[in-house]
Amino acid sequence: RGNGYLNTVQVGISEMLTCQLQIALILVEKSIMLRHLPRAHRLTIDRDRDEVMTQQQKTMWWAMLLPLTAVLIWSLNIVVTRYVTDFISPVSISFYRWFFAFLILTPFILPRVIRERALIVPHLKQLAVLSAFGLVLYQGLAYTAAHYTTATNMGIINAFIPIFTIFVSMLILRDIPNRYAIIGSLLSFAGLIYVMGQGNPWGLLHAGGQWGDLLMIIAVFFYAFYGVFLKKWQLQIPLMLSLYVQILFALLYHLPFVAWLGLDAINMTNAGSVIYASIFPSLIAPLVWMMAIQRLGPTRTSIFMNLMPVFTALIAFVWLKEAWTIYHSIGGAIILFGIVLAQKKNCGASAPESQIVAQKTNKQT
Repeated sequence: RGNGYLNTVQVGISEMLTCQLQIALILVEKSIMLRHLPRAHRLTIDRDRDEVMTQQQKTMWWAMLLPLTAVLIWSLNIVVTRYVTDFISPVSISFYRWFFAFLILTPFILPRVIRERALIVPHLKQLAVLSAFGLVLYQGLAYTAAHYTTATNMGIINAFIPIFTIFVSMLILRDIPNRYAIIGSLLSFAGLIYVMGQGNPWGLLHAGGQWGDLLMIIAVFFYAFYGVFLKKWQLQIPLMLSLYVQILFALLYHLPFVAWLGLDAINMTNAGSVIYASIFPSLIAPLVWMMAIQRLGPTRTSIFMNLMPVFTALIAFVWLKEAWTIYHSIGGAIILFGIVLAQKKNCGASAPESQIVAQKTNKQT
């Protein structure tokens, strides 16, 4: 059955091929009909048809910009996370991020939360758990990992979310992976070890591992729990209401750490990073991503997530002057191939069933 976080590339390709076949059949049918019409009528119909198809193509291209924008925002956030390590502590930026996001949302969302509290209150425990895994543990460990590793490595490791989700689904949902998922996961893991060892995997045994990479792996593992719990519970709560309550819990979780470690002051060197983290990856990217799912469908939209390591590496190269080495290319290619393979369905799985599973899971992610 495969993974519940990203949909299969195979289903996405079959959807596009089916769409193209339908268009071809329609064009053949229209061509036969047009042969029996006067020439003037045919010219008018051809002109109208060309205008409609041109408009549809423009709409499709604009729709494709939506997931690209979301992935670009998230990729830039990884680089921002690495950049700001010298100017603000992990606890401080994590708290400020959700605090300002909470302030921005409150005038718009709080009245709805009050009106629909009967829908929210029964699920407070689930929302608290989701907040702990997705907003606190994942983000907090990522901010900490940024002190000890590169943004490029963080982007590559972040691509492991679908792989880890496969195994978390085994534990929680009893979702047994197929052979492609197992082989793809092993390949991706081998690629990750290769990158962490900087081209010499055996060197990890002597060096004791790369602490930043290990922290990022743990962070991604926690985010896999976040996605699986979303699928398991399938909370019937509007996206922004759910996000708002999760942010509130995240602020409460931060209070003990703030009391213990204190907060760094916001100044000219870190203010831009705090503002960016509060608005773009926290609020805008999720909304744009959901818009993309509505227009392109969950299958096509999810494929764009594989661009995150590429975008992150390019931004880190330009901004932070991080080197892209041969071991990044080799390890990244192995990881990407493993991820694509892990999303492949067994030949015996029917397309309609695969599409239904994909749609259900992506409504939650």
